[in-house]
Amino acid sequence: MSEEETETPPQTLALDAWHRSHGARMVPFAGYEMPIQYEGIVAEHDWTRAHAGLFDVSHMGQLTLSGEGAAQALEALVPGLVSSLKPGKMRYSLLLAEDGGILDDLMITNTGEHIALVVNGACKWDDIAFLREHLPDEITLTHHDEQALLALQGPEAVAVLSELVPGAAELVFMTAGYYDWNGVPLWISRAGYTGEDGFEISVPAEHAEKLATALVEDKRVKPIGLGARDSLRLEAGLPLYGHDLTAEIDPVSADLTFALSKKRRETGGYHGHERISAALLDGSQRTRIGLVLDGRLPAREGSEIFAGDTQVGTVTSGGFSPTLGHPIAMGYVEAGHAEIGTALEVQVRSKRLPARVAQMPFVPHRYYRGS
Repeated sequence: MSEEETETPPQTLALDAWHRSHGARMVPFAGYEMPIQYEGIVAEHDWTRAHAGLFDVSHMGQLTLSGEGAAQALEALVPGLVSSLKPGKMRYSLLLAEDGGILDDLMITNTGEHIALVVNGACKWDDIAFLREHLPDEITLTHHDEQALLALQGPEAVAVLSELVPGAAELVFMTAGYYDWNGVPLWISRAGYTGEDGFEISVPAEHAEKLATALVEDKRVKPIGLGARDSLRLEAGLPLYGHDLTAEIDPVSADLTFALSKKRRETGGYHGHERISAALLDGSQRTRIGLVLDGRLPAREGSEIFAGDTQVGTVTSGGFSPTLGHPIAMGYVEAGHAEIGTALEVQVRSKRLPARVAQMPFVPHRYYRGS
């Protein structure tokens, strides 16, 4: 039997038929059949920037940790403070290998009842195995595969959701809570991965179609695919695991030092602390940067970055920015070439295209942090 014949076919989302009925083009992604676009990536990107886009991100892993000391146990594996999170508060963090390499980036929330994690779909099974191996036996890890996850993103998201779910508008960026929608329990967080204001809504899978339908019945909302989600997160300067982040990359090289809680930089007690402390003290040999390219030809993942005739880095994410009207990219370069404004070149096909190191995010974030 060939290797191709033994591959596991992609799983289907709870909303698979709903996506197809709304004209989605489905592609395999992270082990699932996922909608990549409906009416077109650029149109969907622009709609989300101006109105509200509905994304199905149910491929993500929704996990909870419970048991006495769950927060402290998790702190051995991530560099952020978990035990200080108040109920309803969220924190972005990194799941670290023993050597400090990034195994995944994730969202951590204190629900008041347990510690909730949302991990990336492409590596959720590896994350679950890693957590079960490294957490104490008295900590219970639960994978909530009975839940779907929808993201409503864009400047009109709050108006739309508050009409359906009274009280949701009271949330601010990186807070979450339980809500009731016509008898359906929802866990809503004010967060997302587009750089826009918006929400992620965990809903029992059997009610996901009813909720999605209710949302898109509002003329301010359209279903949006993975293609626009990727272009939006690139404009927002947000790294994608498996591309901009890998197990070979540490948090300092990834320019994610904000995820290293100040107190824990000093006290340590988490995977890779020695390596990460050394990188904080001495600097990294390479670092993640943003690039703005001349012309209209985009640089894709794997494109080589040059300073003169010397290759100094590699593009890890790239594409044409619909909002800005020119190509942008993220990548890693040797530390000496990472200063904002540095002139570089990127090899695209047979051409060397002029580029310069740019501040990220490329498009300003519009998170709602309160009045």
